[in-house]
Amino acid sequence: MTHKHTNNLIHESSPYLLQHAHNPVHWEAWSQELMARAKKENKLVLVSIGYAACHWCHVMEHECFEDETVAGVMNEHFICIKIDREERPDIDHIYMDALQMMTGSGGWPLNVVTLPDGKPFWGATYVKKQDWMTVLQQLADLYKNEQKKVIEYAENLAEGIRTINLVEKKEGAPVFSMAQLDEAIVQWSSYFDTFLGGHKRAPKFMMPCNIDFLLHYATIRNDQAIKDYVNVTLTRMANGGIFDHVGGGFSRYAVDTKWHVPHFEKMLYDNGQMVSLYAKAFAATKNNLYKKTVEETISFVTEELMAPNHGFYSSLDADSLNTENKLEEGAYYVWTVSELENLLGDDFKIFKDYYNINDYGHWEHGNYVLIKDVPDLEIAARHSLTIEELNATIEACKVILKNERDKRNRPRLDDKILTSWNGLMLKGLVDAYRYLQNDAYLDLAVKNANFILNHLTTEEGGLFHNHKNGTSSINGFLEDYASVIDALFALYEVTFDENWLLKAKELLDFCITNFYDEGSALFFFTAKSDAFVIRRTLEVADNVIPASNSIMAHCLFKIGKLFPKEGYDDLAQQMLLNVQENFTKNAQGYANWLHLVLYYQQNFYEIAIVGNESGVKAKELNAHYLPQTLVAGSNKPTNDLLLLQNRFVEQATPIYICQDGSCKLPVNTIEETLLQVSTISED
Repeated sequence: MTHKHTNNLIHESSPYLLQHAHNPVHWEAWSQELMARAKKENKLVLVSIGYAACHWCHVMEHECFEDETVAGVMNEHFICIKIDREERPDIDHIYMDALQMMTGSGGWPLNVVTLPDGKPFWGATYVKKQDWMTVLQQLADLYKNEQKKVIEYAENLAEGIRTINLVEKKEGAPVFSMAQLDEAIVQWSSYFDTFLGGHKRAPKFMMPCNIDFLLHYATIRNDQAIKDYVNVTLTRMANGGIFDHVGGGFSRYAVDTKWHVPHFEKMLYDNGQMVSLYAKAFAATKNNLYKKTVEETISFVTEELMAPNHGFYSSLDADSLNTENKLEEGAYYVWTVSELENLLGDDFKIFKDYYNINDYGHWEHGNYVLIKDVPDLEIAARHSLTIEELNATIEACKVILKNERDKRNRPRLDDKILTSWNGLMLKGLVDAYRYLQNDAYLDLAVKNANFILNHLTTEEGGLFHNHKNGTSSINGFLEDYASVIDALFALYEVTFDENWLLKAKELLDFCITNFYDEGSALFFFTAKSDAFVIRRTLEVADNVIPASNSIMAHCLFKIGKLFPKEGYDDLAQQMLLNVQENFTKNAQGYANWLHLVLYYQQNFYEIAIVGNESGVKAKELNAHYLPQTLVAGSNKPTNDLLLLQNRFVEQATPIYICQDGSCKLPVNTIEETLLQVSTISED
């Protein structure tokens, strides 16, 4: 296929950047050399940030960046840079903060105009064609005629960008108390939608790290109200349209309050975390809906997002070609009544009731998004069926729909591989194996872990951030290290293969050397040897993905239990002290940190299993939801880990319950172990 225009993005590997490679805009990829050129030419820089699955990014491309007149304005006045936010989260952090400071809101596409040195002075998200051309011309004129004023504004904004990310090292303060934590949860709960789950708002994001913490908290505190809220949220999400009932997997968020109509893009980072969350919830409740959700989500990921080398791709687009060969959001996933009637025949009446092919399930233009809100028993009774007969009918219908849907034009695949998101998916697979006891999930986890270590590591012992077509080009960010360390430690807990543990420790030590900031006692998002714009970011607030620093604190805490002489636990506690002043007013924004409060303020146990049957006993123990524990073990007489030394006994496999290396007398059964490891707070 010949193209009228081709720009320098043609040399990139990111699918998002390649989507723009034939725009008439003279796009460039971000580089230090390009910024040096901007300074030399004293030319303004236009930075446009998006990602492959972003609907409004595609809309703005079609309306603006594919238009030759618009491109003429952009090329004349600006050095134009396109950035895939998933490849360069370090730059996205800076300009998202800038946009929010300038406009009070954020989102993608994220467009900023900066000075030649990268300091921004204007920003917006989606802008219509005529408005875009007008504002760009005005900004170019403003810089030409009032350059001093523009520079002053940009300098002040840059100072604000630096200031909002400062974290003060707090020394000597006590760890956040349980009374404070209880009060923070009371304040947070005022936002809970106890009927539909999530928060009382639309759109609704799944926020897996929030629900993960609340499951932990409700278990420790035996708080029935929080348990009920967690179960309502998990049930509504799994039954809602945000979950793909035909092909499995979760979309990024729902545009409404009842989890019905999704923004149809499917992201690896969401699905990896949701697998972990639902696996834990299954262990805690034995609710088979949660087990089924885990199984169907992993099925989706392996079918749609897994590379032949067992790395995982990034996302599926929200848009796909409709019957008129035009890109349309959700076209791949929705159904009309006539389609369903023709495909399902006599079973349509049951399916119609089950998935609300009615006003409740209608989206727009005669299209329906499947959503379930009535218990199986009620549907079965309506149609004089047993539960087994109902389930068999629904599963048969879903197979028919899946086969039909496979004939449609598929959503576009973002086939770059990101280390951090693979770490999240790896942790999901480990948790799925741990709590569902399916050996296939462990096999897949080991293959993915080997892919990461064989293809995403640098010669210096660090990690790359990205991988595409056999090559990696971007140095790893803190999020890459944190998620991979966390997943490798979890893999050690279910296999007792010390190679995973030692690799996790090696990467942890690499981070301490290359990312740790003595001034804040936190970790920079970028390595100290890598270039940065305006500031070297400290990522501390948890969001849809937990903050890289909060995951690092978890890793330091747990690995520190097995290597107590390294001082890791001291680092973890100091990190917690530095951010805990935020917990009272904004607990939901620091949910992943809050686990650490429970770790420090409640009994936390190291469970050591040593003997010939260590693997068998560990597997049985790991099926239980025990959030205040870690598990270590070996079937060898000699062990390097302090916790396991001198514990091997011939013809026996004792289990030791320990706190900070001090162990009680051993027990021999899982029942005795569970009795000692009470997960209910005593106060």
